[in-house]
Amino acid sequence: MSFADKVFIDTCKDILQNGIWDTDREVRPRWEDGTPAHTIKKFCVVNRYDLSKEFPILTLRKTFLKSAVDELLWIWQKKSNNINDLGSHVWDSWADENGTIGKAYGYQLGVKHHYKEGDMDQVDRVLYDLKHNPASRRILTNIYVHQDLSEMALYPCAYSMTFNVTGNKLNAVLNQRSQDMLAANIWNVAQYSALTCMFAQVSGLEVGEFVHVIADAHIYDRHVPIVEELIAKTPYDAPEFHMDKSINNFYDFTKDSFWLENYKFHEFTAKIPVAI
Repeated sequence: MSFADKVFIDTCKDILQNGIWDTDREVRPRWEDGTPAHTIKKFCVVNRYDLSKEFPILTLRKTFLKSAVDELLWIWQKKSNNINDLGSHVWDSWADENGTIGKAYGYQLGVKHHYKEGDMDQVDRVLYDLKHNPASRRILTNIYVHQDLSEMALYPCAYSMTFNVTGNKLNAVLNQRSQDMLAANIWNVAQYSALTCMFAQVSGLEVGEFVHVIADAHIYDRHVPIVEELIAKTPYDAPEFHMDKSINNFYDFTKDSFWLENYKFHEFTAKIPVAI
């Protein structure tokens, strides 16, 4: 069994068995038919993944690693807020007529700030510190910028990354205010695990732990039977994760810089309804 499968199964079981329903409250999300999209949730779920041992990929269903990395690079490398710069259609529902999602995600990472070392955006500040100030306890990003929230199509869910070098290992913490367990959990885990691997490699560091902190880990009401069916499957062993080791510049990575070998997974044909 892959470790990612174990974490996902245990977390979903905990939510379904011990979570709290919000059916007694008014909620913002709606299904396509206008029905309120209620959830069962757990507060503050913390999951740890040792990336030096195994890359977190589900085998209960296929994780499309290249697509996940493509979206991550759209945000962290291109620093874009326009869906026309993205290879998938996952953001189409939130884009305006010009294809923009407003001052969200990549936009915030691309805003330059003034430091004594010069003007840098958040991504370049992290890369600079990992190389020049690895002992720093201030290596982090934050895209939940309150003065710009009114101009964002969607408030950031995964909003902050904290990087910490311990010995010669790069560890990272992803803080997430909200997590749709079925639609997005392993997607985000794979993305930010890959980011941690990228930053470690270009900084001359070994990769360590990825820690995922979720303030509101939830399963939507219409997702419950799908999740129950999914976690009843018998997982396979984790595949082998590979990354192009010749790359030493973060901006040279592409989605094709990553691949999996011996990836065995269960077929998954259920259509996941999306709440917006």
